[in-house]
Amino acid sequence: MNAAKEMKKLLFEELELIVRTTSNLMTKIKAEDWEYRPAANMRSLEELAQHLAGVPSVDLEILHEKSEPDIRALEREINEAGRDADKLIGWLRRGTDDLKAYMESLSDEDFLNKQTKPFYLDHGPVQAKWLIEIVTHAQHHRAQLFNYLKAQGYDINMFDLY
Repeated sequence: MNAAKEMKKLLFEELELIVRTTSNLMTKIKAEDWEYRPAANMRSLEELAQHLAGVPSVDLEILHEKSEPDIRALEREINEAGRDADKLIGWLRRGTDDLKAYMESLSDEDFLNKQTKPFYLDHGPVQAKWLIEIVTHAQHHRAQLFNYLKAQGYDINMFDLY
């Protein structure tokens, strides 16, 4: 197996772990906890779950150089899932599947060298960097979700992350 394919494989293994463990965490959220907000300047649990559910789909559209209005429209569509964990998990899984299909469709040359520019930067990372960014973005917000639930007294521990 060549290095580019191995890199994609390993990153998608990690992303699948994030999806599985995030899904398990989301199904634990009690109706009365969706409004939890650790501080006034932070997302509520509902807002965090919606954002996390959209990471693969939204980031894929960003790397496809969609406009900011297009991205905001997609985010609104995802947010319509509200507090429905099953719908949020559906978005997370579909987005991951779409992202994987896109990345696997790229030649090694494009994966390693093709640059795409998001609406918010004046330069564009290569597709390999995008995939790393998406995995770390999802990982970051999964950690936030874990901490929100832990702060609310949920019976979770590090084994819920593996």
